[in-house]
Amino acid sequence: MSIYDYKVKARKGETLDLASLEGKVLLIVNTATGCGFTPQYEALENLYEKYHEQGLEILDFPCNQFGHQAPGDEGEIHEFCTAKYKTQFDQLAKIDVNGENEEPLFTFLKAAQPTEEIKGIKNKAAMAAISKISNTCKKPEDIKWNFTKFLVDREGNVIKRYNPTCNPADFEQDIAALL
Repeated sequence: MSIYDYKVKARKGETLDLASLEGKVLLIVNTATGCGFTPQYEALENLYEKYHEQGLEILDFPCNQFGHQAPGDEGEIHEFCTAKYKTQFDQLAKIDVNGENEEPLFTFLKAAQPTEEIKGIKNKAAMAAISKISNTCKKPEDIKWNFTKFLVDREGNVIKRYNPTCNPADFEQDIAALL
């Protein structure tokens, strides 16, 4: 299987065939609007504005599995993001990233990049605390919290997985290198 074999549900109910994004660099993120990491939307939008014309696409999947921090429906989430963070990339349908109802795309992403590097004592402490309260993590490769990010190159290879404490601005050079 390739990332281009997947189809996902878009925010308005239509289907997004990931094959239509072949040749693009993808940043795939599970998000939440009521999370301590929600301000990362600003960095995501900055990257999108800077690199979209060069081929960057951001796939934003709201997820309510971690502390119920993505309340509301897809329309309300989109309205929040566009009003507060001026996001131009579209949110997709709300999904589960772990468990029996997890989105198959995330099963694929987690298998391709089962671990994430955590740099710094502060970030390690934050992720240790998160791991204790994240009740949907049953397997080592499971998503630990909101704002886990996957970087995919133009050929569809899942290059890297970034933990929730990693601000998108901190790996801009990884994106620029793939573009």
